[in-house]
Amino acid sequence: MKSIAELLDLAGKTAVVTGAGKGIGQAIAARLAEAGAEVVVADVDYPAATQTAQDIVARGWQAVAWKVDVASEQEIRDLVREVDTEFGSLDILVNNAGIYPSVPVAEMSEELFDRVMRVNLRSVFLATKYAAEVMRRHGGGSIVNVTSIDALHPSMVGLAHYDASKHGEWGFTKNAALEYAKDGIRVNAIAPGGILTPGTTGPQVSADLTAGVEQFLAKIPMHRMGQPDEIGTVALFLASDMATYMTGAQIVVDGGALLS
Repeated sequence: MKSIAELLDLAGKTAVVTGAGKGIGQAIAARLAEAGAEVVVADVDYPAATQTAQDIVARGWQAVAWKVDVASEQEIRDLVREVDTEFGSLDILVNNAGIYPSVPVAEMSEELFDRVMRVNLRSVFLATKYAAEVMRRHGGGSIVNVTSIDALHPSMVGLAHYDASKHGEWGFTKNAALEYAKDGIRVNAIAPGGILTPGTTGPQVSADLTAGVEQFLAKIPMHRMGQPDEIGTVALFLASDMATYMTGAQIVVDGGALLS
């Protein structure tokens, strides 16, 4: 029987985390690096990715920044191929990048709807497809998709495009898990509830989204928003040997919000 330390040991593994420049992705990247993985901090915001990677390295762990727009198939393909070439493997993929502009359906443009689908859902398909090719050659791996409790139940008006993408991501997770199980590739999801990130707080957040977050907070039985690291630790669990018999599962981390 492996010890807890051995089960959580990611030494010798390479992990790619998308949208890792800030918030939840940043916390996931830090936890995977702490466990010993060489982490590729991938983000369209390269300065943010660079800062996150530098912070991780300053703590004595391993990380590099990588600029990637997950809405671009070419950039995702290049990311996966270059990571495999440079590090010799790609063992863990965390599809975390996502956007959630708050707009009612009546005011939503086709362009915005398509943009949310490309970033939130199409990117998961593409990254999974290309990463799984590498993982298969190396004997397996772990893919973790960051969905949302909106994959199960809408949280507020204005996120119909986001909810559609997250329902799709959850469905994709289950079917990809079914397809890749024979290759030793586990595919699971984390469904965060309300998490305090730069995307949900601060002066750049729309008044509608701020009001929605305040209303949502009142429904959480634990009476608080979650911290990014509370998703980071669950991602580490799913990526590690702590979860070797889990695939096609979704872990809800929401302070009990779906109970209300």
